[in-house]
Amino acid sequence: MWRLVSAALALFSAFVPPALAQQPPQRSECLAMANAAPRAIPAAFRQAAGAAEVEITYAGHSTYFIDTPGGLRIATDYSGAHQMGRLPDVATMNRAHSTHYTLVPDKRIPHVLHGWGEDGKPAIVSERIADTFIRNVTTDIRRYFGDDTGADMIRDGNSIFVFEVAGLCIGHLGHLHHKLDDSHFAQIGRLDIVMVPIDGTYTMSLDGISEITKRLRASVVLPMHRFATPLDDFMRRIGQQFEIDRRSDRSFRMSRDALPTTPTLIILDGV
Repeated sequence: MWRLVSAALALFSAFVPPALAQQPPQRSECLAMANAAPRAIPAAFRQAAGAAEVEITYAGHSTYFIDTPGGLRIATDYSGAHQMGRLPDVATMNRAHSTHYTLVPDKRIPHVLHGWGEDGKPAIVSERIADTFIRNVTTDIRRYFGDDTGADMIRDGNSIFVFEVAGLCIGHLGHLHHKLDDSHFAQIGRLDIVMVPIDGTYTMSLDGISEITKRLRASVVLPMHRFATPLDDFMRRIGQQFEIDRRSDRSFRMSRDALPTTPTLIILDGV
């Protein structure tokens, strides 16, 4: 009987139009890896790792460009002020300051992803663009100007963006204003490369961001908001657990196979 049912279902499926077929849900392999034993890491993810490289360029302030093996170009916290080479295909933004977003991006940028929602609702980003899966985890931001609510924080005003490509989990903490709790870390999952603000004032204290950085324990840490804080101050707080790698270039290439075995702070040339 079950053979007849299975055969009937298979025959039905063969005639279901593609447009009506159920699409598989978007899946974060970085979350799957964070929650799995090493041997349970998905085979497809392991195969994607290998020697495929992403190129990361520090453009300035909190803008990094990520160029993927498939030719996709992503710009983080894109305001248009820091441009290097061709326009990005994807621009992620956070609305804490005008230096982190623009409401009039170049119309030739096909994908503009806001880290804030509308009508008090959190932004929800979970989509695959070319060879990259992009998702977000929202956090709150300080309210710089008073209003009639009396609230000190704007709920879900910032997004931590995670880019999953070439077997790598790349995170950008955005304009982070408060400590992360266990639920945030659970939503972020595993990160291989993380971009962290180190100004110590406009976002978080150096002690606070240092603790988050150490708990995330990404293989590569890339500092941003470097204008206000001597790098040495940040390095002293995490230096015992992290190697320091100063470079004269603004770009570097990284594959999963090439990730450093000791967590490393990579300081690229730039401002």
